Amino acid sequence: MQKVPSLFKRDYEGTRLVYDEMVEGCEWVRNGEGVATIKIDGTSCMVKDGMLYKRYDAKQGKPAPEGFIAAQEPDPKTGHWPGWLEVGNGNEDKWHQEAWIVAKNALPDGTYELIGAKVQGNPYKLAGHKLVAHGAEVAEDVPRDFDGLKAWFNDHSIEGIVWHHPDGRMCKIKRKDFGYKWPE
Repeated sequence: MQKVPSLFKRDYEGTRLVYDEMVEGCEWVRNGEGVATIKIDGTSCMVKDGMLYKRYDAKQGKPAPEGFIAAQEPDPKTGHWPGWLEVGNGNEDKWHQEAWIVAKNALPDGTYELIGAKVQGNPYKLAGHKLVAHGAEVAEDVPRDFDGLKAWFNDHSIEGIVWHHPDGRMCKIKRKDFGYKWPE
């Protein structure tokens, strides 16, 4: 899964919040294209050919480890190179393994979010761990403009929205991009 661009540009020099100017290439959202889905706060995973993979970022020109599956080319500015590594049996992968066992090792190929008690501060207050398919929950009546989204996030306690275009493009926005706390 490639890095998903944000809908609006960010003030990197000051507040780090977004402002009312769309990121180039995301205009399709404003034009009413694509489906809005709930962004889940966890850690990204992939199921491919019956195997579970975790997200791995080969940063700043460091060589990728053995078995690394690139999700995209390295970013020429930051050096980040996102991709996937197969989940192992070590202690560092125990929460992935728990969720994989709960799923009975039988999820269809695709990307997922690992959520649970030991992931991202557990904003969903789960006792264990599970995998949730990306794009699984459609969000209805989500505005597509800056002011509308800012007001909408004030009334909706979710991490964010990811729009999925029929051609595979995606775009995201998070409640904290507007200065709202997450989790509440």
